[in-house]
Amino acid sequence: MSTAANSPGYLLKLNSRREVADRTMAFEFDKPAGFTFKAGQFVEIAWVDPPETDAEGNARAFSIASAPHEEHLVFTTRLRDTAFKRVLQKTPIGTPAKLEGPFGDLTLHNNVSRPAILMAGGIGITPFRSIIRRAAHEKLAHKLFLFYANRQPHDAPFLEELSAIEKENANFIFVPTMTALSRLQRAWTGETGHFSAEMLTRHMKTIASPEFFVAGPIYYVAGPPAMVNGVRTILNDAGIDDGDIRTEEFGGY
Repeated sequence: MSTAANSPGYLLKLNSRREVADRTMAFEFDKPAGFTFKAGQFVEIAWVDPPETDAEGNARAFSIASAPHEEHLVFTTRLRDTAFKRVLQKTPIGTPAKLEGPFGDLTLHNNVSRPAILMAGGIGITPFRSIIRRAAHEKLAHKLFLFYANRQPHDAPFLEELSAIEKENANFIFVPTMTALSRLQRAWTGETGHFSAEMLTRHMKTIASPEFFVAGPIYYVAGPPAMVNGVRTILNDAGIDDGDIRTEEFGGY
């Protein structure tokens, strides 16, 4: 992620935090007056006068995991031993922070005749959670597929929530997959293994007629850089043009 200059700044306060997966925390801020964004965008958050700092600095870029219609802003991150994230875990509720943004264009296309194929690895789920919650709230006509890779179920933020949304939104198909088979700590009956062209084709064809693909999907990929680059290669090898692929890399998590 990268940010842009000359963005308006907002002051906000930490409202709550909760663990959403193993060593993964969601934290919530009250939405500042006048702040608007599109589902899929990100912001930069900086602590105001934090109790500690380090060489990585007091600011981080975060995708907004909540939808635009919701009253609060939700962000989610893997926990690492940095000053910023130690403050995130321990600072009192009500602590102020500065928000810059929004930035980014990983937002849902307007043409409802083109399906959206969302492919998330780990914490890359955050912009897609915003898009999926917006689509369900606004009852968008887009057909949405979400392929979501994690090592194990306890590593996957919002796994149960996304499964529940699938049951409520007939236009949303959710395909979670687990990659660390030898270390699974609980029973898993869903998809396994890394993303592949075969996995995408198999799931898309099980619920769609050939006419469904005439317009051609647009692909959205978010996750660690190696995963994003690997998926792009898979899609290119399958004949998907780069113009139909939108990506966001999540490094340093």
